[in-house]
Amino acid sequence: MSGPLILWLMGAMALFVTANTVLRAYAGNGQVVVLVGALCLFTLGNLMMVRLMRESGLAIAISISSVAQLLMISLVAFLWFGERPTGMQLLGMALGVVAVMVT
Repeated sequence: MSGPLILWLMGAMALFVTANTVLRAYAGNGQVVVLVGALCLFTLGNLMMVRLMRESGLAIAISISSVAQLLMISLVAFLWFGERPTGMQLLGMALGVVAVMVT
């Protein structure tokens, strides 16, 4: 994956992390406007992913994106919402990182 594509991926990941954070907030307050905002952010993130899939292939783009999202969302859940992953979940995250690193 080239430098510009990595930057594009980082932008898409920022949108997905923000969308998931907003969606978690919706789960707490139930305001429809918050849900609509999250869905708009998810749509923008997915539109950005189309370019990544076109230029780097589906398997690479989705694999890297999934693991990056998993790590970033877990960090937000831990720091912002006070959620604690179990040992098995931490092991799963580590295996995901290893899988992407050897690809």
